[in-house]
Amino acid sequence: MSTPFLDAHVLLDSHPTHSSAVTALPTGSQAHIPHLGLEAANWHVVATNTLVLARIDHEEPYWAEQAAQQLAADGITVEITPQLRKAMDEDWTWADYPMPWCTRTEIREVSNEAQTIYDDIRHGRLLIHAHADDSHATVAVGTYLSSGKSVYLHGENHLRQVADTFDSPAQALVAFEKVHGGTMRPGPAPMTDIEHDAVQARTSFAIPGVEPVPAPEQETVPAYAADAGDHDALLNAFLAAHDDWAKWRTWSDDTTHAIHEDQTLRIERIHDAPAHETAWTVAAYETPVSDRMWILTATGATPAPVLQELLEHLADGDGWSTAVGTPVDEKTVTAATQPLAKAGWKHTVDGRWIRWTSPTADAGVQFDAFAAQHPTRNLATWTIWAGPNPDHPTWTLTASPHTPSTLLADLAENLAHGTGTRHLPATGRERRTSPDTTPSAIPAVVAGPTASRTR
Repeated sequence: MSTPFLDAHVLLDSHPTHSSAVTALPTGSQAHIPHLGLEAANWHVVATNTLVLARIDHEEPYWAEQAAQQLAADGITVEITPQLRKAMDEDWTWADYPMPWCTRTEIREVSNEAQTIYDDIRHGRLLIHAHADDSHATVAVGTYLSSGKSVYLHGENHLRQVADTFDSPAQALVAFEKVHGGTMRPGPAPMTDIEHDAVQARTSFAIPGVEPVPAPEQETVPAYAADAGDHDALLNAFLAAHDDWAKWRTWSDDTTHAIHEDQTLRIERIHDAPAHETAWTVAAYETPVSDRMWILTATGATPAPVLQELLEHLADGDGWSTAVGTPVDEKTVTAATQPLAKAGWKHTVDGRWIRWTSPTADAGVQFDAFAAQHPTRNLATWTIWAGPNPDHPTWTLTASPHTPSTLLADLAENLAHGTGTRHLPATGRERRTSPDTTPSAIPAVVAGPTASRTR
């Protein structure tokens, strides 16, 4: 039975800024067919009609050629640029490869196994519990979420291998700590330079034939009215700057925990939380096994400057300044809200509610005197909001009775005097494809003698 011809064309080319990475541009009325096939083969989607293959073993040209053969077998027209064809035909070897007895095919098999491990970690299929340094080699222990099998990993990049397996995470961690307790650290090891390059290849890419979108205009606004920004980037930057905090992945890829080294201050970050739902939870404890002293939450649309202020305060290490049992009295409330009073925010009392509202009435702080009288329930005693009005806020931050007044005062100071940026709405800007940039037909390339190179 002959293969049906599909109205789909795929242009394969070398990545414009990363030497070994490969790009694919599917076109045609049935372009979705090769698009889905490439995505299933671990090509990364960077635009509606553009995919990138970026690996940690520098074998992208080889796997791009395998993809091209499969696409052609499926009835899809494939075009390979001369530059990429040259890379496909090039014969190269790793310099100082630690397994010199392996053939080129066997080296590629080892590298592909390492790539599979890397992809499983990157996509959350393999949860890394801890890593360590073992005589200048990186080792790690983790568990496959689908099967529950735990593994001991040795090496990094294209040399990472499964060196041992265990029946349970507990068994794996006990064995790992016994050997590597001196250098053991929680979570995965920092990304290597090669892994960074692969990430950049998947994220920093200019689409041929598409005019770049002008950077959106920004305006300076009060901190409470600023854009939310990238919350995950804020947390990652915080953890990178403070080695007394450790990042822990949960069984769900939707949540990340950050825990202080003494285990009494913890951050929970829920990724992709809707704007009006809780995206951050900070909790403090007297001891690692005691009940919470206080808890604070923030929604997904909380502005970046507000979160930055919160994280900076946590980094200062005084999150334990309020002892359990200390009453929330007038002195506490005054200390927490003094920056607002000094800045002229409107102060009102309505029954159980005490409120401070910005001069423009687009932000406020509310204290619930009733909730403050029931501290053991960790009720939302403090509510910080911004938006059209308190009943329809753009974002909210809540805090329980024993939240330190110093933390609340820092947040209040940021509300009263901090600034941030907000993107102005686009006015008529759009992505346009230039009519004269459609790739012309590329003639078949006849391969000459293969070159040799080392990496």
